[in-house]
Order: sequence, then structure tokens, then C-alpha cells
Amino acid sequence: MNVRYCWHLVPLVFCWLGAGEETCELRADFGMIRDHKKGDVILGGMFPIHSKGINEEQTYQQKPGKQQCREFNFRVFRWSRAMVFFIDEINRNKTLLPNITLGYTLYDTCGIEVESIKAAMAMIAQPVNRSSQECSGAPPIPLIIGDSGSTLSMAISRLLNLFNVPLVSYFASCACLSNKQRFPYFFRTIPSDVNQARALAFLVQHFGWTWVGTVGADDDYGKDGIQMFINEVRRLGVCIAYRLIIPKVASREEVLKIVRTIRDSKAKVVVAFAIEEDIYPVIQEYVQQNITDKQWVASEAWVTSTLISTKKNLLSLTGTIGFAIRRAEMPELESFLQKLNPMLEPHNLFVKEFWEMQFKCSFNKTGSDVSATAPQSKICTGNENLSETPSIYNDVSQLRVTYNMHKAVYAVAHALHNLQVCESGKGPFNNNTCGNIYNLQPWQVVHYLTEVKYTNKFGDTVYFDKNGDPVGSYDILNWQRNPSGSIKYATVGRFDSSLPLEQQLVFNKDEIIWNGETTEVPRSVCTESCPVGYRKAARVGQPVCCYDCVPCADGTFSNSTDQAECAPCPADFWSSGNRTGCVVKDTEYLSYSEGFGTALATVAVSGAAMTTAAAAIFLRHRDTPIVRANNSELSFLLLFSLMCCFLCALTFIGQPTEWTCCLRRTSFGLSFALCLSCLLSKTVVVLMAFKAALPGNKVTKWFGPLQQRLSVFACAAIQIALCSVWLTVSPPFPVRNTWLYKDRIILECNLGSVALFCCVLGYIGCLACFCFVLAFLARKLPGNFNEAKLITFSMLIFCAVWISFIPAYVSSPGKYTVAVEIFAILSSSFGVLFCIFIPKCYIIIFLPERNSKKFLMSQTRSVK
Repeated sequence: MNVRYCWHLVPLVFCWLGAGEETCELRADFGMIRDHKKGDVILGGMFPIHSKGINEEQTYQQKPGKQQCREFNFRVFRWSRAMVFFIDEINRNKTLLPNITLGYTLYDTCGIEVESIKAAMAMIAQPVNRSSQECSGAPPIPLIIGDSGSTLSMAISRLLNLFNVPLVSYFASCACLSNKQRFPYFFRTIPSDVNQARALAFLVQHFGWTWVGTVGADDDYGKDGIQMFINEVRRLGVCIAYRLIIPKVASREEVLKIVRTIRDSKAKVVVAFAIEEDIYPVIQEYVQQNITDKQWVASEAWVTSTLISTKKNLLSLTGTIGFAIRRAEMPELESFLQKLNPMLEPHNLFVKEFWEMQFKCSFNKTGSDVSATAPQSKICTGNENLSETPSIYNDVSQLRVTYNMHKAVYAVAHALHNLQVCESGKGPFNNNTCGNIYNLQPWQVVHYLTEVKYTNKFGDTVYFDKNGDPVGSYDILNWQRNPSGSIKYATVGRFDSSLPLEQQLVFNKDEIIWNGETTEVPRSVCTESCPVGYRKAARVGQPVCCYDCVPCADGTFSNSTDQAECAPCPADFWSSGNRTGCVVKDTEYLSYSEGFGTALATVAVSGAAMTTAAAAIFLRHRDTPIVRANNSELSFLLLFSLMCCFLCALTFIGQPTEWTCCLRRTSFGLSFALCLSCLLSKTVVVLMAFKAALPGNKVTKWFGPLQQRLSVFACAAIQIALCSVWLTVSPPFPVRNTWLYKDRIILECNLGSVALFCCVLGYIGCLACFCFVLAFLARKLPGNFNEAKLITFSMLIFCAVWISFIPAYVSSPGKYTVAVEIFAILSSSFGVLFCIFIPKCYIIIFLPERNSKKFLMSQTRSVK
């Protein structure tokens, strides 16, 4: 016997081939509870009317028993009744699907995958024609509306893909369902969690929360939603303090661990992606521990949960904020819900169980066979008044999921209407054919669903994009205290993904009440904001939101809080004292206005004055032997050069300019070259004078006054030539020295050509050394009118000053370099003045008896 399965019927229909004939048999209907109404077109509906179904492990050795479900959900039951109401409303509409009656088949899935798949199989299994034994044909239900959960919808969609049956969900928001390769026949009227994750990320960024905790359910909705949220906020610079997953069946220890993490974390904001059934145990324990310092951010699945938003939870959960799907006012629906009566629908087991739970009664004296948990303290009569017993069922103040159901039912109706009004020969299918509404093929319904677009009575345009998703539009709700002490959902903003990015998120901040019933936005950061003048320094091994605040380094600044790096100041600027900005760098140079510059200038002028006084004394006593002894012309020329040496020091004081830089070096070089030339000539004169005193020596005729003048100007001419070349080729120029100090600018003179400067300085050194050697050789000649010893001592001072000048010059920073140079000029000038002219002036003024030819001759004879 050859055996094969009819996959679209398994496990409802089992087929086999044998002896040339095919036999089909209906195996089971699973015994599932359903609500049914006949019609020309039957719409399937799937609702987790009972939640927390118990998953039983199957042995595959015996027939599975009836699924045990618990906790009748009034809110979901209202959704199922809303679908019935909308279908009846369409049937009464004479313009939408005229002459067509919509029916329905509604199944309870208990919120678990096994029951959802069973329900889907029960709906798509066509009746078996036992006479013809046919196993093929279109499913009797061409479209299913459901299920509420993303995981459930994914499981159903995989099955329905085999039959091209479209699934329109009103509450499955997982972004994974937008994948058309995996779920080509899936549509939904609730926005994808991609929009919600982005909206939550924008909300977190908007309020400056950079350290948040996340809680998600252990399903596709929770795990994918949290992951998308984390991906979004990380791009915005927000860090995740922890990521907690709530098991579907959480033990006491697991709940305690989750709440302990939330309580002990420094993060003050908790973002929760879960349905109300999953997060309820965590909220219960959170409230039980009286934790009141956390700001909850809710996903749309529980932000309007009446199970959680109770007076008991108000102290811990007040200020909760989150995104909710759009709501609508439906007064007609409220009236319909109030008319529910089990006596009018005796075969509807859902209504019967609801009635027992609502009024705590029983229709069976020996116990209800519908709900094992229904109280049986009294007998239900059917005359109980729903309007007098408020419950979640008849609370129509937050019709959000119900509004999604409205969109789903009407979108299907408009798709079927477009199929119905198709004109033969103008259809969208092969050979321009149209579909037959009395013999619907699911793939035809899919085509019209992709093209449906209508504006409902609430003013919203309903359509599906290429992924089967609607526009991402949410209300922003805030849990606030009512005067009665209950929680009210205050709408404080909106999010619309169809708008430009900067307009998508809109808040009315003045209306928001935060945790603790305060209007001050809570702070949730790992580290407090770094103030201006500081930067963030990352902590090793920790998220980027956890950092230390480090003062900006010198030369950098930060003028806003939480800067990752301090900005460098421009070239001529420096950071202010508190590092919040930049100020112009101080310019530094040796100035007349400062004490040090004034002192040096005073010393230089004093030296020039003393030189002038010595010249006046020599001029007044120019005919005396002590003045005439060493060529008075050379003495006056030397005094003139000394005066130039003193005065050239003044050019080093003050702000450098192009002409002062040139004047500094040339005046220094020329003045000292002239001074040393005179000293060299005077030394030679002394040597020649005493050599000429020897019998037969006529050397004086070779070094007379003319030769002395020529030698002085010849030596000076060499320096003039060097300075001229220097000024022509590469003269000194002013520069702004920004590399020596970071906080200030040194105004100084650049040497231009260092080689020529060395030549000028080296030439002065050569003259000084040569003069020192000659003076040293003449040191033992008679001393009254002999200048050799004085010149020797002055050259010792000169050389000592300039030799010590070199290391001092190199090691002195900034303006003190100039001061060292001035000090060397003045020291060496005073050395020459004091050693050569002061002793002579002393003799002229105080010892005039030594200023005579007789005294000179007596000294000369004593030498002989």
C-alpha cells in the first residue's frame, strides 16, 4: 500500500492510496471551543481568550487530551465581541459588500502556539466530499484575523503560507513579521515594533537619559523589541545598564532576581517590552518591595493594561510613560457590549463562561463544565445587568487594540468589496479575469489586500505598505492620579513615522507627571554631566556612558557639557583659567614699563653719562701729560665707542620691529668693533712708545698718529663690511615665538643668517683676544702712564663676561635672553670704562701732581 499525506489537511484528514482508489477520512476536530456564524464569506478569528495555557508534553503514543487553559481574559473577550460587532455593522451597510453576508468562526488559542496551530488547521481544512473522496480545493475560510501575539502569528503564518491564506493581525507587532520572504501573506493593523523601538529611543534621548535598564519577555515580541531598542539608542549615545528576560513561566526566584537587579541598579529608567501577562509578576513583586524611585517606560502591549494600572500599584508606577496605539471613540460598541446575554447565545460557551466569571455564579448546580475556576456560590439567571457591574469588558475608554480590530475587519471588507466590483475583462488576474466572491481563492484576497486603501469614519487612512505594515503612529500616554485615586491615561504627545524626522516626536512637557508625582524630569545617567571646562575620560572595561570628568589640558577648552574631547585654542590664543574658552595670549618682551627693563635702561644711560663725564674731563685736561701720553685722539674715539656701546643696549629694550632688530645687531657689532680697535691701537702705541725709548730704535715713525687712525678705521671697516653683507643677504627680523611657551607669545628678533651673526661675533672675539695678548705682553712696562695693565685687566673682564654670556644666553628663556645680552653689553662696557678711564680721571682730579712730565720721566728712569 502506498501512503501519502494531504499536507494541507494534516492532522485533520489522513489520505492513502490503495488498489487504484483514494480514501480520505476526517481524523479529528480537536474539540476546540469556538464561536461561529454562517455567511457567504467566512472570516476566521483567533483570540487568546484564556491566557496562561499550560503546555503539556506529548508522548505521541496516545491521543492528546483537551488543552487546559486558565485565567479568562475579559479584555481579549471584548476584542472578540468587537469583531462580531464590526462584522454585523458591515452586514448592515448597504454600500459595502452589498448582497454579501459575512460570517465568522472564532477560536480561543489560550495564548500558546500549539492551540494557535490547531485553530488555524481547523479553519483551513475544507469539508471532505466522501462520495468523490476529493482532498483538494480551496480552504473554506479564505482569511484569518489574528493572532494577538507575535510568536503565535509567526507559527500560524508558516502554516498558512502552504495554502496562500492571508493572516491579518491586530496585535502582533514584531518587526520580524515584516520579512516578506518568510511571511508573504502576513498583514497587520498595528505598527511594526521598528517604529516603536525608534520612538522609544527618541523619547529616551529627548529627556537626556543615557543609562537605562531593559526588561523583555521571553518571546519574539520582547526579545526582538528590546534588541531593536538597544540598537537604536546605542546610535544615539545611550548605554544599557542591564538586559533582563522574563521567562514565560517565571519562578519565584527568577522574579526576585529580576526585581533585585532593577532595584539595585543606578539606572533610574526601566524600558519594558512585554505583554501584560508576562510583566505582571514582576510588577507585583516590584510593588510588594515598595520600590518607588524608578521611572518605567512601557511598550504598547501593557501601557494601557488595566490589570497593572491599579490603585494598589499607583505609588510605585505613577508617572509611567509609554507609547500606545491610536484610540477611537465607539459609543455604538459600548451599547453592543452591554446587550450581551447568554440566553440569546445559548451555544456560545465563551459568553457562558464570561457570565459566570463576571457575576460569580454558575449555570450548572453541580459545577460548570466551562470554567473550573468560576465561583459557584449562586445560580446564574441570565437576567444580571452588565451595566451595573463595571469591568474591563465594558470599559471602552481605551479602545486601542479594538480600534486595530476595526481597521483589520474593515480592511478585509474593502478588499472583498474591490474583488466583488471587479468588471469582467478588466480583472487583475490571468486573461484579465476577476475573482468569484462565492468561490474565493485565498491568493486572490491577498492581491486585493495589498492594494486596499480607504479612509475610515475616524478620519484615518488605512493601507498596507510593501511589507504589509501600516503607518507607525502612536499616542504617548502618561499614568497620572485621578481625583478618585485611580490611574488615568493622559495623552501627552504623539509619534508619527510618516512625518519628517524632526516632527515625528511631539511632547507637551508641561502636562507630564513623572515618578514621584513631580514635574521635574528624572535623571538617569551612569555619570553626572561633565561641566564646561572638563572632558569625558572613558573608564576601562565600562560602557561609554560611564566615564570620569577630567579638566581640559592647557591650551584646550570646552564650552559645553559632556564634551568627549576638549577643543584646542587657535594659534594666538590660550585657554582661560577655568578652561571654558580661549583668550588672546599675552605677548612678552623686555619693556621699558617693567621694573627689570627700567633698571637696565637706567644703568645704560648712567654708563653713557659717566662716559660723557670722562670725555669732558679729558677734554678739559687735554693738554696734560696723562691725556696726551697715549694719543688723545684714540682716547676720545674710545670714549665715543663706549658711549655707543652703552646706548646700543637701549635698542634691545622695547617691542621688536624690523628696524630695531637690524639696529640691535649692527649697533652692537660696530660699537664693540670700534671699541676694541681703539684698545688694540692703544696697546700697540704703548708697546711702540717704550720700544722707541731704546737707543737707535726708530719704530715710532712706522706707527705714528696717521697709522694709528688708519688701523682703527681698517679694523672697524671689516666689521662694517660684515654687517653690510648681513643686512643685505639675510637681515634680522621680528618673530612671534609661540613654541617656547604655550601660554604666551615671545616677541623677539630672529638672527636671520646665523652664520653671518657668528662672523660678526667671532670678529669681535678675535679683536678682544688679540688685544688681550698684546696687552699681556706689555704688562711689565712702567705703570704711571702705561695703559697695558689696565687694558689687560679690562680684556680679562671683557672675555670673562662674554664667555659666561654664551651658556647664560642659551639657557635663559623668553625676554630674559635679551636681558642677559644687555647685561653682557653693559658689563663689558663698564669693564673698559672703569679699568681704563676711571683711574686716569682719578689722577687728573685728585692727584694732579702725578699728571706732570717730571713724574712721567722719573717713572721712566726708574725702569732703566
